[in-house]
Amino acid sequence: MRIVFMGTPQFAVPSLKALIEAGHDVCGVFSQPDKPVGRHQNKLKPTPVKECALSYQDAGYNIPIYQPEKLRDGTALAVLKELAPELIVVAAYGRILPDDILALPPKGCINVHSSLLPKYRGAAPINWAILNGEKETGVTIMHMAAELDAGDIILQAATPIYPEEDAEMLYGRLAELGGPLLVEAVAQIEAGIAKRIPQDPNGVSFAPMLSKNLSPVDWTRSAQEIHDQIRGLMAWPRASTDVLGGEAVKLYCSQVLEGQRSGTAGMVLGGGKDGIDVLCGDGKVLRITELQAPGSRRMSAADYLRGHPLKVEN
Repeated sequence: MRIVFMGTPQFAVPSLKALIEAGHDVCGVFSQPDKPVGRHQNKLKPTPVKECALSYQDAGYNIPIYQPEKLRDGTALAVLKELAPELIVVAAYGRILPDDILALPPKGCINVHSSLLPKYRGAAPINWAILNGEKETGVTIMHMAAELDAGDIILQAATPIYPEEDAEMLYGRLAELGGPLLVEAVAQIEAGIAKRIPQDPNGVSFAPMLSKNLSPVDWTRSAQEIHDQIRGLMAWPRASTDVLGGEAVKLYCSQVLEGQRSGTAGMVLGGGKDGIDVLCGDGKVLRITELQAPGSRRMSAADYLRGHPLKVEN
């Protein structure tokens, strides 16, 4: 099938690869503009999707790449009309498609979304699933509609969220899950047998963009909730706390210990080679095993303690 692919981050790369390797005619790739990087912001870094498309160009594939600044000024629409795709596939493109583009391809536009819709519509479904303590998530392939992430469902694939899995780990697994699911959905569309399952309005929840306001740890919460916060805010903005000595440190890894302790939430109970133990609001202890001090690198708790002696409360 003749397809235009729209995507930007690493999450979208397995989907693009899957379409190409399945033999579809990917007649164009749209991605966000290159971003300036470096100390002086004087170098441009291509998006992961662009890098992927370039690698296929190098291998002899004719896949033109487009990086429009805007989608609503008519320029992108003119390019798409010339490309004449039968289908547009979107995977974490980062732009909302206007109605005239949604209406262009005869077989419609479909989206690869990293949640089990109707749960977690929005920009950060992977993070919010972990932040909210979900035990399962997945990938949805859906027909696109004017309302964000509200289109009819074609296919879904579920997967457990493992107890120690953070958002970065889950991101990678869902990206890989999306590729073959997308190929199956496209095959069904091509055969004219793709389902259109309306989303249950009673099951809708949202996953808004993350902000730094989510970072500070409230130790009066339960150990599991704080553990989920640390996992869910990887790789940005990361959970943080100042109970270890006054300076705000970023938290990377933790463990919920068995048993109960008495004392004040946020009390530092001790630290050693296995981690730093902090009492939480439910009487359980959270062990911090990896963290980052200001101006330093990510390190184990044992390495942190060599230069940052703890004030332990009894």
